[in-house]
This record gives sequence, structure tokens and C-alpha cells, in this order.
Amino acid sequence: MTIQTDLGAVLDQLYATLLSRKSADPDSSYAASLYAKGLDVILKKLGEEATETVIAAKNQDPSKLVYELADLWFHCFVLMAERGLTPQQVADELARRHGRSGLDEKASRPKG
Repeated sequence: MTIQTDLGAVLDQLYATLLSRKSADPDSSYAASLYAKGLDVILKKLGEEATETVIAAKNQDPSKLVYELADLWFHCFVLMAERGLTPQQVADELARRHGRSGLDEKASRPKG
């Protein structure tokens, strides 16, 4: 079995795997167990991973940051699959923002 290392291919494979885990036995995989526990547990785990990423970023070891970023991305993908969003939707939003000032983008958002 060849493991893809192209970013798009890796993310596509991850998302497809996570979709398949939504209907899997919760005892069969970590992702399936998250889906079975529900949105609140997924959100808690995402928050934990975000915090661990921040802590790793303060550390001088880039490999720890890469590890935590991978965990964070994984849990973001779990959330996307849970909520029925696709990576393409996120890519489309990033493309929409491309070339636009971040300050302009933030100013255009609804207040409140």
C-alpha cells in the first residue's frame, strides 16, 4: 500500500476515512467513538488540540508543533464531517479570500 504525501491527496483520504467512520461501530475506531459521543465531545477535543498546538508553538521543537498541528487538523476534519461540511467548502472560502486584505475581510463581517 502506497501512502500519499501530496497535501490534497492526504486530506481527501482523511476526509473519506472520517466519513466512513461516522457509521462505524464506536469500538472500531477513535473517530467512530467521537461521532458516537456527539458534537460536544468533538468540540471539547478540538479545543484541547487547539490549546496543545498553542503550547507547542511556544516550544522550540518544530517536530512537536507539527505533531500538534496534525492533531488539530485531524479534529477539524472530524468536526467538518460531523457537521456535513466538505474540505472543498473550506478551500472555496480560502480562495474567495485570496488576494483580499485580511483587514478588509474582517471589516466586511457582520457586527455582533
